[in-house]
Amino acid sequence: MATTENTSKLDAPQEFTPYVPSEDEEYMNEAQREHFRNILVQWKKELMEEVDRTMHHMKDEAANFPDPTDRASQESEFSLELRTRDRERKLIRKIDQGIGRVDRDEYGFCETCGTEIGIRRLEARPTATLCVDCKSLDEIRERQLGR
Repeated sequence: MATTENTSKLDAPQEFTPYVPSEDEEYMNEAQREHFRNILVQWKKELMEEVDRTMHHMKDEAANFPDPTDRASQESEFSLELRTRDRERKLIRKIDQGIGRVDRDEYGFCETCGTEIGIRRLEARPTATLCVDCKSLDEIRERQLGR
């Protein structure tokens, strides 16, 4: 996937062929599970490559600047990169869980109510574990509890 300025590695991969189910096709059949497994594996690969690039960048760019402003600027840049890599690390864990759900034939169904999450929603967010209705209720609860 070629990353554009508008696309973050934290977003689902954008370069894949959308799955087009036939009218009589069963939800989350083998072909659909393979489609989503490929998306998840590719996304994880891209994130892991980004982690490697960051490690090399931080090693190569680390310098002890005599000027406190330059030093502070570099530390701020590294801090931002590390926060982004931490978010990606957490996302990689969710991707691994998604791959596990695909392997156990549990992928694509809401963890709360058991209904179908939907192919388009999963293509937009392959790590989704809740259907739109349950996710909406979950977000309302979060707002009410102030989390």
